[in-house]
Amino acid sequence: MSETVIPLILFALVSTSTPGIATTLSTASGAQFGFRRSVPLMAGSAAGLASVAAAGAAGLAGLLAAVPSLQLAMKIAGSFYLLWLALKIGRAGAPDLDVTMAKPNSFFAGAGIQWMNPKGWAMGLGAAASFAAFADGPLQLALLLGATFGLAAAFSLSLWCVAGALLARLLKSERQWRALNIVLGLLLAASIVPMWRPV
Repeated sequence: MSETVIPLILFALVSTSTPGIATTLSTASGAQFGFRRSVPLMAGSAAGLASVAAAGAAGLAGLLAAVPSLQLAMKIAGSFYLLWLALKIGRAGAPDLDVTMAKPNSFFAGAGIQWMNPKGWAMGLGAAASFAAFADGPLQLALLLGATFGLAAAFSLSLWCVAGALLARLLKSERQWRALNIVLGLLLAASIVPMWRPV
């Protein structure tokens, strides 16, 4: 069994490690707030991806394919939310931990991002189609994919967050912080483009 699951684990690790919405947010959060304060965002994002993969394996993805207006509504809502986040990140300066208004994203924000992320749905659908033979039915496949993608996302998002936190140690001036935040904001805004590409 372990030999047959290795390709699934590799697929999940590669898929969750590539740059995208969740990785960019984790990097930005690590740079702004450090690893510990970014844990709720990463945990929510990992749990959100796990639930998307499980739902895709259980058949919910079929509903999205059958009702294009629902998929369009998710894309529109997700794009507006991500543009708002990109603007917020891009306008941020150096972190001021004495300011109580500066707070990292929550668990639910991290989970919600994954539910509006077509990349997450594409990963879940691709895995469900490719690895369906590993399970005896939709429920078992949903549990397998949910656990695999959740753990892989937790690992890869942690690496991106640590990279952001390490990068933040190199930044000494307000100007450097502004440049980093503008780049991260632009990367987050650019990660919306694949949402609108035809599959």
